[in-house]
Amino acid sequence: MRNYTLTVFDRSGEKLLDETFTAANDEEAKELGTAKLEKEGYLEYTHRCTTPDAKLILFHR
Repeated sequence: MRNYTLTVFDRSGEKLLDETFTAANDEEAKELGTAKLEKEGYLEYTHRCTTPDAKLILFHR
């Protein structure tokens, strides 16, 4: 399992969410990250999900 970081920002740049979660691989992390965004209502906000080695796997501007 690896740790991934999901971050959401509002238009002013303020962090609305900064959460670390574990997933078996990048594909699972994308699914979990997207599900969290949908649940919290942040799907249309600027967001990113990064791997432990800082690879960007999910991004919306």
